[in-house]
Amino acid sequence: MLTLVICMIDIVEKNDDFIKTKPGLYKIVFQYYANFFPYIANMLSPITIFIGTVFMTSRLAARTEIIAILGSGISFVRLLLPYIAGSGMIALGTWYLIGYVIPDANKKRIAFELVYVKNPFHFDGRNTHIKIGKDSYFYVQTYNNETHEGSNCTLEKVEGTRLLKKLKADRMKWIKEIGKWRLENVRMFDFTPAGKGLVTLEKIDTLLSIRPKDFESQYMKYETLTNTELSTYLAELRSRGADNTETYEVEQYLRITYPFSVIILTLIGVILSARKSREGAGLQIALGFVLAFVYIIFYITSRTIAQAGSLDPLLACWLPNIVFAGIGIVLYKSVPR
Repeated sequence: MLTLVICMIDIVEKNDDFIKTKPGLYKIVFQYYANFFPYIANMLSPITIFIGTVFMTSRLAARTEIIAILGSGISFVRLLLPYIAGSGMIALGTWYLIGYVIPDANKKRIAFELVYVKNPFHFDGRNTHIKIGKDSYFYVQTYNNETHEGSNCTLEKVEGTRLLKKLKADRMKWIKEIGKWRLENVRMFDFTPAGKGLVTLEKIDTLLSIRPKDFESQYMKYETLTNTELSTYLAELRSRGADNTETYEVEQYLRITYPFSVIILTLIGVILSARKSREGAGLQIALGFVLAFVYIIFYITSRTIAQAGSLDPLLACWLPNIVFAGIGIVLYKSVPR
């Protein structure tokens, strides 16, 4: 129900774009919302599981069944085992979904957004500098992402503060058939002791650690990569010596920590609602809603801070789980056993 509500809000928000771009009902339903629905459902899974746990356990407590179970000699830890087993299976499923299934769905969903919701992407960067290796730097004055052509490009190899080699070309073009860049009107400068000085070439086909995809839209790219693709892409960025890897590192760590939140919130839900309350189950369920949404806000905030580079990505991803695990331990001490 929560997912359907969010989908309806999304339809209202994007309705003007759909009227303007006219993707058609089939594409809206099967290319976008068929892939948007599991994305939202997975995002809400810790909340829905937590609320479901609170609702069921509070009903058991209201009927004095928890007291009867404990009174028969069964320990509270033993009572928790079915919850741990159930949430553990859901956590494994969540890990697989966010690592392999949902990224493939996001590829179609985000591709739809780029065509029918977002404005057409044009790379408008000028004087773009990219670090493509430990000591190598690439520069291009302008680049056209439609024709895959750039003008006035430079490749430099630097050791400390000393320029060792420099390549300049008036034009660069991606040749898809051979998977290489074609540089035209090339001047190569070699400042090493054994260098030949200046060498000029009409054109040269070469491999660089950049591809046309590096000049395409990066909108939500981290959500379209499976675990394998994400690891490969991160390794590629690190091999270039790139500094802006926080977004992808955060995504990688969150895919590990997010499933643990299912187990932690489930146990908090049991501990929170196992005590019989005179106010009934309503207050416990309401408190469960509040705690669940506090967790989501905490999760989003820590992710944003980590992506901005203000906090270590690994710490930021584990922090919500660490804090709520601490809350669970404190609550556990107060539960009658």
